[in-house]
Amino acid sequence: MKKNKVALKSLFGMALLSLTLGLGSCKNEAKPEDTKEVAEEQNDEKFESNDAKEDDSEFLVAAAESDLMEIELGKLAQSKSTNADVKAFGKMMVDDHTKASNELKPFAERLQVSLPMGVTDKGKEQYNELNEKSGHDFDEKFAKMMVTNHEKAVKLMEEASTDAVDAEIRSWAAGKVPTLKGHLEHAKMLDEKIKNIKK
Repeated sequence: MKKNKVALKSLFGMALLSLTLGLGSCKNEAKPEDTKEVAEEQNDEKFESNDAKEDDSEFLVAAAESDLMEIELGKLAQSKSTNADVKAFGKMMVDDHTKASNELKPFAERLQVSLPMGVTDKGKEQYNELNEKSGHDFDEKFAKMMVTNHEKAVKLMEEASTDAVDAEIRSWAAGKVPTLKGHLEHAKMLDEKIKNIKK
């Protein structure tokens, strides 16, 4: 009798364990993890006792997130807008941010920093917001996004150009500031131009 009780207890325990594991995996399948969070978690583990590397890794992850987002928004502008200026700005986003993204990867490899493997939740959110619009509303939303995003991007690069621990990253960030400031000015002009177009 005792043996049966022990066997039942262990069976019950195993059933409970498999149920718990099953529920856990269902939870994970429901919402894929944000690619930025995955990269940050990996970097936190790697650089737990190295604050300098951790700070530089945070910058590289943020810069990669920005590039991935601008590339996708740029592609959307090229395919969805009928405005020649918006299409041209979209192409510039794809070209310049693809270049920046490719330049970023060797730094990450050298410092063993994990980068987001795809568009992050923030990027998907902006993409979906923009994709809901059409016509003049789409162009207006795109131009506003480009102004806001590039104000943040300029700030990020300016900070890294003085605060990054790695000298090569500081130099690269400083070199990117003029390009991003150019994007910001261009975005502001585009925003003004679209505001003046009658719906």
